[in-house]
Amino acid sequence: MAERPDEIAVTRRDVLKFAAASLTLLVTRVGYAAQPSILAVRVWPAPDYTRVTLECDQPVKYTQMLVKNPDRLVVDLEGIEFNSVLSGLPNKILDSDPQIKRIRAGRNKPGVVRLVIELKVEVKPQIFTLQPVGEYGHRLVLDLYPAEAPDPLMALLQKNEISTTGASPGDKPAAVAEKGKITRLVTVMLDPGHGGEDPGALGRGGSREKDVTLSIGRRLKALIDAEPNMRSVLTRDDDFFIPLGQRVQKARRVQADLFVSIHADAFLKSTARGSSVFVLSENGASSSAARWLAQRENAADLIGGVNIGVKDPYLARTLLDLSQTATLNDSLKLAKSVLGQIGTINALHKGQVEQAGFAVLKAPDIPSILVETAFISNPEEERRLNDDSYQEEMAAAILKGIKQYFAKNPPLAKSKLT
Repeated sequence: MAERPDEIAVTRRDVLKFAAASLTLLVTRVGYAAQPSILAVRVWPAPDYTRVTLECDQPVKYTQMLVKNPDRLVVDLEGIEFNSVLSGLPNKILDSDPQIKRIRAGRNKPGVVRLVIELKVEVKPQIFTLQPVGEYGHRLVLDLYPAEAPDPLMALLQKNEISTTGASPGDKPAAVAEKGKITRLVTVMLDPGHGGEDPGALGRGGSREKDVTLSIGRRLKALIDAEPNMRSVLTRDDDFFIPLGQRVQKARRVQADLFVSIHADAFLKSTARGSSVFVLSENGASSSAARWLAQRENAADLIGGVNIGVKDPYLARTLLDLSQTATLNDSLKLAKSVLGQIGTINALHKGQVEQAGFAVLKAPDIPSILVETAFISNPEEERRLNDDSYQEEMAAAILKGIKQYFAKNPPLAKSKLT
């Protein structure tokens, strides 16, 4: 009976061939290049997409094909042998994974490992390789995007309909009047920094920036959503990576009124301390430390892993247009309000708003700020960042700053769509 092209065949003859090949390797001449080995496998499921990462000691050649009825993605890894790391890959798939039902892995023929990824939905895969960076070696990345991408605006509107007991989102007030009050529904995009393959800064006690930012982001979301005429959206609500440009795109797709990126970074010296608020710089960084920090944050795409074959129109922007100049003025006002509030719960790294070329702040029409909640590289501040009460206080302080900003700068009326 002919083998189906997506099946993994492991026969006694193959096992004998593998044993002979292993024996041959023991007596191979000096200088012969060793075969690539898979060192680690990681899976990051999310509604946006599921990422499967294979970390290798050398670049790996691969071929791929999509198979229908049922839907499967078949990936052949050439020039490697099946090992214990690959054998553990099927156990990393969660039942809750939106895209993947299960993965089968095994030797398809000598020197070729086949992965068969059984899918829950139709996907548009992006498969690419990454050069070594940071703590990572060579990586082969399989990004499985659903063919029908989730629409964040539609999801937000549906959620709003439920929360208002059947009222249409278009029935929300869109007037701009009473001083000191938010008189129409406003949307705040919250951006917990890093995630997935990108842990962000690491504390001496083992804390990861990506965990701290997500926790504070979730707390802040709960507080905002409890406010009348306010709602919030998280760029990520779990542990997965989102490229910097896609964070900006998400904010624009939900027609956000504000964009707040949350971080807890590190510095070269563990004595660095205090909270900060940044806005985009029009003419260079406000300090050498700010420039260093922006360069470090902008490197997140290298660490998290971005498919450079997919162009991002927002990250390609190098000059600010006239509309962004007005947005930058609003960003500064928002940043000053938030900085004043977080200064009541933690020392400030500097007494004024700082500026640098953060890629994640480049939305041309949305006031955007980046909040450094504290330095995770400072042992004392690392402890505070992991404290529930401090996280809650930080979230409350950011909200107070946002409300203070809106009190002085009432939001303009928008389309009934929001």
